[in-house]
Amino acid sequence: MPEPVRAIVPGVATGEVVVLDEPLSFWGGLDPETGRLIDTHHPQAGVTLMGRVLAMPSGRGSSSSSYVLAEAIRAGTAPIAVVLGEADAIVALGAIVAAELYGIEVPVVVTPALDLVSGRIVTVRARADGRAEIELV
Repeated sequence: MPEPVRAIVPGVATGEVVVLDEPLSFWGGLDPETGRLIDTHHPQAGVTLMGRVLAMPSGRGSSSSSYVLAEAIRAGTAPIAVVLGEADAIVALGAIVAAELYGIEVPVVVTPALDLVSGRIVTVRARADGRAEIELV
C-alpha cells in the first residue's frame, strides 16, 4: 500500500503542475521578482514557477532558500503549492513565514510516490492535522 500524502504546511491550491527532475535551491535558483528558475545548472532552467504547483524530489541547500521562497510568495511570483518527494524543513519554513507575515498560504505536502505529470491541473489540499490529498481536476 502506498504511503499517504502528508501535509507539512496547510493550505489549498489548484493549478498546473510543473515537475522538476532535480531538487532546487530557491537561493540562487529562483528569481523572486519573476518566478523564473534561474539556476543555469538545473535541467529546467528558465521554467516559470509562478502560479504553478511545483513538484520536485526535495529541496536543496541553503537556509536562505526560506527567505527567497517567502519573498516570492509575498511578491506573488512563487509556486502556489509545493509537492515534495521528501520532507524539507527549509522549504516548509519559507511557506510558514509567508503565512505568518503576509497571510498567504502556500501548501507544502510530501508524497514518496511523486507521480505527477507536468501540465496536469491538480488541487492540493493540506490540513493542519497532517492529512493531505492531491486530486486531478
